[in-house]
Amino acid sequence: MFKERRRRRAARRVRPGDGRPLQRFRWWQLPGRALFHLPLRRHDGRPAAYAVDVRHWQNQSSGNVEAHLYLDGRLHAESKLPAVFPVPDGRIEVAMSGFGIKRCHYVTTAGAEHQLVPDPASAEGRRARLDRDHRALSRWIGFCSLIVLLIGAGLLAVQIVEPLSRIPPVASRVGGFDSPVHLPLWLNIALGVAAALGSMERALRLRYHWLLDGAAN
Repeated sequence: MFKERRRRRAARRVRPGDGRPLQRFRWWQLPGRALFHLPLRRHDGRPAAYAVDVRHWQNQSSGNVEAHLYLDGRLHAESKLPAVFPVPDGRIEVAMSGFGIKRCHYVTTAGAEHQLVPDPASAEGRRARLDRDHRALSRWIGFCSLIVLLIGAGLLAVQIVEPLSRIPPVASRVGGFDSPVHLPLWLNIALGVAAALGSMERALRLRYHWLLDGAAN
């Protein structure tokens, strides 16, 4: 029920596009632009080439990040994120975290989900190519990202529990908790940077977990 309400609110934010052409992806846009493609067919059987373009880093601090939906190379619709665009036989859902795109999926009316294909020139497309061409290296990078985030989430939990356990009503019930881990400042900073890099790497694969990636945000 709650998710459906959020989808309806997102759908109401969609505005018609002005028909301007889709720009090619340039290499200098790697840090701040995501571009995904979705080939579909219209109800009359004709092909339709959809593309979702998100320029995120330039607007993320103000909270005004928008997704632009192109149809056959022309701007068809636009919306603030999270966005829900109606398309033939379903919808395209777009959302992002503090580290990049966390969702860009085509959801059919039957409920099946398909991730859109990242543009080969984009950072997401290059990461996908690494996964295709060097599977072992890709898995190793993904494993390291996961381990770093698990360590970060564990340390964050310990840092939260310790002061909470010193609140008098809590301490009287369960007793105080003294963290067995006390890291120097430089190591805390290094782990924070590593966790941020891990979440950025996972965002390139559209992987997101509220506890792991949210803790690094």
